[in-house]
Amino acid sequence: MDIDSEAIDEVVLALLHLNLCDRDRAWKSFDWATMNRLHEKGFIRDPVNQAKSVGLTEEGLREAERLFTKYFVRRGGQQPTGKLE
Repeated sequence: MDIDSEAIDEVVLALLHLNLCDRDRAWKSFDWATMNRLHEKGFIRDPVNQAKSVGLTEEGLREAERLFTKYFVRRGGQQPTGKLE
């Protein structure tokens, strides 16, 4: 199976937006490889720690909101515009 890790990264970042708390923290209950890629891309702070949540960077917050809207927000009765192939 050929997995599209970019698509996974986008959806996980969008889901991190869904469960934001304290303005910039989200539960980090996702695959470690994905969390590490998001950290390498500069979207989240280092996920390797004892905390059960991870901090999103300013860029990560903006991108998470954009992706959440792309994949999960309906506009005028239409389905979201994000497509996972």
